[in-house]
Amino acid sequence: MINLEDDGYCFVCGPRNPIGLKLDFIFDGKVMKTHFIPRKEHQGYMNIVHGGIVSTLLDEAMVKLAIEMGMPAVTAQMDIRLRKSVKVGEKITIEAEMLEVTKKLLVSYSKAVTENNEIVADAKGKLVRIKSQINNSSG
Repeated sequence: MINLEDDGYCFVCGPRNPIGLKLDFIFDGKVMKTHFIPRKEHQGYMNIVHGGIVSTLLDEAMVKLAIEMGMPAVTAQMDIRLRKSVKVGEKITIEAEMLEVTKKLLVSYSKAVTENNEIVADAKGKLVRIKSQINNSSG
């Protein structure tokens, strides 16, 4: 059994991380969702959000979805397609949904969408289910 402990310092959602994104996620029973407005410090090239930040958001949504569904998992593989650059200051919505569930593996899909409903990035992930005790000590 792996002990996964949340100390509030997750880069994406941790409320205690001084340089983190501090995003809130909402689960509607099927889809995990969050909103993100990137700042200048999230750029790669001038005024274009770094693809690694976008990829991190897609990954986080899939893992949070698995945890919320009672199936703790870690990402083993992720196939990402960065379709269009995201501009600094452009609001995007990240959504994740579960495609397949087996005893050992989860297959999930996530996407980043603009306010005009344009998909700017998406990913399909394979997550390995783990026996875990998740502790929240973020207080």
